[in-house]
Amino acid sequence: MDTTIPLWALAALLVLLGIGGLVLPALPGAPILFGGLVLAAWAEDFAYVGWGWLSLIGGLAVLTYVVDFAATALGAKRFGASRRAVIGATVGAIVGIFFGIPGILLGPFLGAVLGELSAQRTLPEAGRAGLGAALGLAAGIAVKLTLAFAMVGVFALVRFF
Repeated sequence: MDTTIPLWALAALLVLLGIGGLVLPALPGAPILFGGLVLAAWAEDFAYVGWGWLSLIGGLAVLTYVVDFAATALGAKRFGASRRAVIGATVGAIVGIFFGIPGILLGPFLGAVLGELSAQRTLPEAGRAGLGAALGLAAGIAVKLTLAFAMVGVFALVRFF
């Protein structure tokens, strides 16, 4: 029995789940997406997409994590946040992962606000820092999706052209 079609179908499902996981925190998006692309390459015995290309795609997957944490912290900093607020936004993003979608959305904001308040700033200044963290989170999601489509694009380019 030819297993190529079921493997490609599973790979496509993993790619879609991975892209969804970059937006929704319930799934580890980048590893699932990367796994789907590795499975697609494996379905054809790496005849078109080899380990060199998969290493590049894997590097893009790792970059999504760097972007995720950096964007939130930089967003807070852009809105005049103190060092404590930037650290708070980063900690809030990490802790927020364990609380699902509300935690992912509120964690960086609350972390930045608490960090800013601990630096003896006013509530409006803390609110601006929290807003910056939230906007940074949104920018991070946009960049992560761009990286995801770059991963799929590199794979498709190498495979089909």
